[in-house]
Amino acid sequence: MTEGRRATEVDHLNQLRASKTRITMMIDDDILGAFRQKAEEQGTGYQMLINLALREFLGKRPIDEESLRRVLREELHRAA
Repeated sequence: MTEGRRATEVDHLNQLRASKTRITMMIDDDILGAFRQKAEEQGTGYQMLINLALREFLGKRPIDEESLRRVLREELHRAA
């Protein structure tokens, strides 16, 4: 059995927390349910999905792994 650590003891989690703000907001039940269902299907957190949806709405979507790989392939091809 491994010994667990509190989230406050994990450096990368503390860095993530430093760039986030806790808020309270009202969301329609059906919207929240849809995000929770999608999160369960993807094996991720619903709050992260809501955050990504808000980023996409603002046009600030983070780069995903597939896009990063495509860009790296293109750059390596140009350099060859």
